[in-house]
Amino acid sequence: MKLAAIVVTFNRLDALKATVARLLGETVDHVVIVDNASTDGTGDWLAQQDDPRIAIVSLNNNTGGAGGFEAGMAFARDQLDPDWVVMMDDDAHPQVGALASFRTQSAEIDPNKAEIGAVIAAVFYPNGKICEMNRPSQNPFWNPRLLGKTMLRGGRVGFHIKDADYQPNAGQKPIDVASFVGYFVSRAGMAKTGLPEGGLFIYGDDVLYSLRLRRAGVGMVFMPAVRFDHDCGTMGQGFIYRPLWKIYYHCRNGVSIARQAAGPIIFPAALAYYTLLWWRRGRHYEANERHLYSKMMWAGLRDGLMGRRGRNDAIHTLTNK
Repeated sequence: MKLAAIVVTFNRLDALKATVARLLGETVDHVVIVDNASTDGTGDWLAQQDDPRIAIVSLNNNTGGAGGFEAGMAFARDQLDPDWVVMMDDDAHPQVGALASFRTQSAEIDPNKAEIGAVIAAVFYPNGKICEMNRPSQNPFWNPRLLGKTMLRGGRVGFHIKDADYQPNAGQKPIDVASFVGYFVSRAGMAKTGLPEGGLFIYGDDVLYSLRLRRAGVGMVFMPAVRFDHDCGTMGQGFIYRPLWKIYYHCRNGVSIARQAAGPIIFPAALAYYTLLWWRRGRHYEANERHLYSKMMWAGLRDGLMGRRGRNDAIHTLTNK
């Protein structure tokens, strides 16, 4: 099995160093590092690396995580032809032995067939707690029973996988949606689905890619014996975003997620529900931030409905970030 790891980085050199060191200590054939036009010395450090497994993709502009994963997967697919790629942020890495565990656990999966074309690792904070932002899920809009549970219980608990599913011996579980940390895609999965949508900049690229995989008939399973750490910290109560411009992308790209997850008939109701959730999250911000939060949210909704993509420099200017 030929395995290529894809790491996207931007101005987090210390985190990148730790991730690359961990990957090179694992059973990996290639490490593709996508530098999103970093300005913190990352380029100089990468130029000094001489391990033959490392391949560097240097971008001229910061295209966000979405653009980085698109570029990294394209390079791996076209230049390396691996059986599997595994994607991660620069502050995430496999636990010791995780990639060897993946090789063992997936030995019977044919990477040239799409019955199972994506395998998702269990992701934890460094303190051992489950990383909520990386908790996989099923799409409730494709399952009436799950949709009913989601509406009755409210929020994520209705359709995200349970804590018990994270036990190493819990076995594989079919899922529909996961995040780009410990996200393995086979050759057949890439062939049927193509590349992530780089124009999203940040947020939602992994969800939309997952939905495309599933709509293309590609199977996706959660494999709890394969374990990753994500040193991202928590977002706090209500999933507070910092800096505030991130709210814009969350809402803009969330429109596409609602449309793809729910389908054209249910989409208006799904978007109304998401909008209510986003509006309610504003109460978790300081009083002097709520006006800007609202401005970001409504701008994201507008641009999402208009199908806009890419980095919105005007939004970044508003927050002086």
